[in-house]
Amino acid sequence: MIVYGKNVFTQLEENPDSILKIYVQRGLRDKRFLQRVEQLNKKITVVSRDQLNALTKGANHNGIVVEVKEIPTYDLKQILNKAKQPGLIVALDGIQDPHNLGAILRSCDCTGVDGVILCKHNSVGLTPSAIKASTGAAYTIPVCTVTNLKNALQECKENGYWVVGSDMDQARDYRQGIYDVPLVLVIGSEGKGISNLVKKQCDYMVKLPMEGKISSLNASVACAVLLYQIHSARHPL
Repeated sequence: MIVYGKNVFTQLEENPDSILKIYVQRGLRDKRFLQRVEQLNKKITVVSRDQLNALTKGANHNGIVVEVKEIPTYDLKQILNKAKQPGLIVALDGIQDPHNLGAILRSCDCTGVDGVILCKHNSVGLTPSAIKASTGAAYTIPVCTVTNLKNALQECKENGYWVVGSDMDQARDYRQGIYDVPLVLVIGSEGKGISNLVKKQCDYMVKLPMEGKISSLNASVACAVLLYQIHSARHPL
């Protein structure tokens, strides 16, 4: 797998065994950064910017591209077993934008989420773009991919979790949520929201008030707001 960007590299420094090869842009002027690269004692290939552009398909790579082993994946039981108490898991229903996925992983890392559930079909996976957008959080948050999100949520409920969906219909204000119990927060797709089958697994829905003319927030922004509301409820001043 190819990943890129200085923030992703910073996270990889903590797990150098995952690095197979490093590509550095010829003429890169950040000497301190280059010293960090050299200190890893990995195979380094100096290439042109055009070559890095080809490797990343034109993405913003900051002059550093790394070939890595595949990011380890988890099954749901592993995440449930390792979760803190009360647990907090984020389930994504049909998220297709890699930048949204990356931003959500970043918010999950910042708020102490125990794991993220992705759908195998009709959803984005841990692509290089998602990993870069996560600024390295793809390496810190356990991720599992399931073929049936409905069944995965049912398994969470059997393990004592409440399932809370983010939706505008028949939902309570997000400040009225019950957050001191083990939770799965479900975030729907950018266009369609949460599917009807998944809604049926939710114990209740929460919504964010919209005061202007726009009817909804970006999925990653909504997720961040809700995660910090949960964090605030669990860690009062």
